Amino acid sequence: MDLTVVAYVIYLLVSVALTVWVARTLSRAGKVFLEDVLHGNEKLADAVNHLLVVGFYLVNLGFVALYLKSADRVGNARELFEALSVKLGVVLLVLGVLHLGNVYVLNKIRRRGVMDREQVPPVRPQGWTAPARPGV
Repeated sequence: MDLTVVAYVIYLLVSVALTVWVARTLSRAGKVFLEDVLHGNEKLADAVNHLLVVGFYLVNLGFVALYLKSADRVGNARELFEALSVKLGVVLLVLGVLHLGNVYVLNKIRRRGVMDREQVPPVRPQGWTAPARPGV
């Protein structure tokens, strides 16, 4: 069997496994975060979380598929490891950037929600103050 094909198989197996692991981790930890962002609406948090995970899978697996082709022929074990390290390194960087992008967007949404909650006065107004009379 050609070592280039071996490199492709290993690359796909590791990339897909990493994508699934990161998506599950983000989904599990993100659910709590989304419930806070969405003011405890658990049903909406689950729906948004699921949509984010599906989008994460689509983008990452699409990138993995597009990045599969290699221009270099893999002739020996050293070249196999070099090709895999470059490909997997790029996949890990893309996973990290997408993760940071998700966290950034969700944090912006959360901050907006916190600001909205802080707009409500802590105590109901007790009365009314008449405007000051001019010249007094």
